[in-house]
Parts: sequence; C-alpha cells; structure tokens
Amino acid sequence: SSPKMLVPLDGSELAELVLPHVEALALPQGGAAAEVVLVGICEPLVLPPVTTPETSVNWGSAADEYLAKSKKSAERYLSKVQRGLTDVGIKVSLEVLEGDAATEIIDYASRKQVNLIVMATHGRSGISRWAYGSVAQKVLHGASSPILLVRPPSSPSITPKIVAAIRSLPPI
Repeated sequence: SSPKMLVPLDGSELAELVLPHVEALALPQGGAAAEVVLVGICEPLVLPPVTTPETSVNWGSAADEYLAKSKKSAERYLSKVQRGLTDVGIKVSLEVLEGDAATEIIDYASRKQVNLIVMATHGRSGISRWAYGSVAQKVLHGASSPILLVRPPSSPSITPKIVAAIRSLPPI
C-alpha cells in the first residue's frame, strides 16, 4: 500500500502553508505516490460550569447545532483544498473529527498507521484558530509517527522554512 500522509488543517492561511510541501512529498518521484488525508477537527462547545436543568437542555441543543455547522463548514473547506491537490494528481481523502485537536490528530495517526504528519507551527508569530503552536507542540510530543513542521516566513517574499523533521522520515 502507498504511504499515508496526515495533514491537519484548521482553515487558516497559516495551516495552508504546508500544502506546497505536501504536494512535493506526495507526488511520486521514483517511489509510490503517497495518499494524503486532510483532517479537520471540530472542538465541541463546553458546558458552562453552572447550569440548571433548563439551561443544560438549551445548551445541549445549541452545542449540537454548533457542532453540526462546524462539521459542514470543515467538510466544505477540506473539499476545496482536496480539489486543488487532486487536480495535480494526488490521491486525497477527507476526515472531520470531533474533540481536542491534538488528541484527535495523535489518535488518528496511530489508528491509521500514518507514515508522516505534516502541519504548520506559528514559530514566533502568527495566529491560527487552533492556537497552532500548542497543538503542534502536543502532537510533536504525543505522536509516534514522524512529523514535519512548517513555519511561516518572516516576510512574505521568503519561502516558508521547514522547522523540524522529527525522527526518521519514511520513503515517500
């Protein structure tokens, strides 16, 4: 089977900095083409600490509605990114997971025996919906798969730098 690359995306421009690297790594260069799995994570709303039976029922339905909208939005976004990658000949599948971003990425990578996780990190600056640095940090310490972290350029004219390739990279 072909190598599997996990690419968590949160919809931010920062996260999308990894896409040129994903493209370069996924396209076959003498070996098998990698399968790319684009992952979006919907973090559920947390129940407020003080609730009454009435507010918890209302809160529960609002939280469910929020999660359903988040999932649809994530699916639309990932489909758009998927089209860009399939247009250049890359096999891409989508997953929308629910829960804590770092935990879901680590668990999915382990369950699906992912060969490489490719994700952005903010380095010293940059904002992302996931407060990406902490998610990248947790994944870096918790995942058993190799990880490629991409940091944004310090100025728009500079190509993004690859910050860290942890453990040995599989042949892709």
